[in-house]
Amino acid sequence: MNIEEFFELSAGKWFSHRTSQHLAFNQSEHSKSDIIIETLAIDDPEVIKLCQQYKVNPSSASCAAKISWNGTMEKDQVKHSGSTVLVSVTDADNPAEGKLLREIVDADKTPVAGHYKFDSDGALILTIEDETMWLEERLWFASPNLRMRVNVLKSVGGFSITSFTSEIRMGGFPPAAKTSEAANSVSS
Repeated sequence: MNIEEFFELSAGKWFSHRTSQHLAFNQSEHSKSDIIIETLAIDDPEVIKLCQQYKVNPSSASCAAKISWNGTMEKDQVKHSGSTVLVSVTDADNPAEGKLLREIVDADKTPVAGHYKFDSDGALILTIEDETMWLEERLWFASPNLRMRVNVLKSVGGFSITSFTSEIRMGGFPPAAKTSEAANSVSS
């Protein structure tokens, strides 16, 4: 699998259920969200703007996506919503690795590119590190309509959170499913 295929397979509407464990406080919390993932053309104005923020030539972008979410944390029942843009820049020497640029909403923060790679079983491993935290996330498809994520977040002060997320596709189809459905409807 490569990053373009991963973004294509991720496109659609998902129901997400996350369980997080705050290790320092020995507390867990649950959240539920609706997530919409849309692929973007690499010449989309949002993609070009993000590349410019990271001082990356937009022509080196390999694919992009916009992720929007709307959810609730179980503990406080407060609604959380937002969106972000992701742009991948594949490593020229190793197509299974590269940088992942993420939209930064806080203008005071310096943008920090994440690093991605695919492991031998096709899971995407994403690592992001800056002066305040380190995050590693592993994302994989259990089936075309079930995506899993596990992550570990460590802050400089020793604050750590681990989480497991399952995402069930609620709408939209991965490219292979569209092709299969079209073939089935033609043969019927």
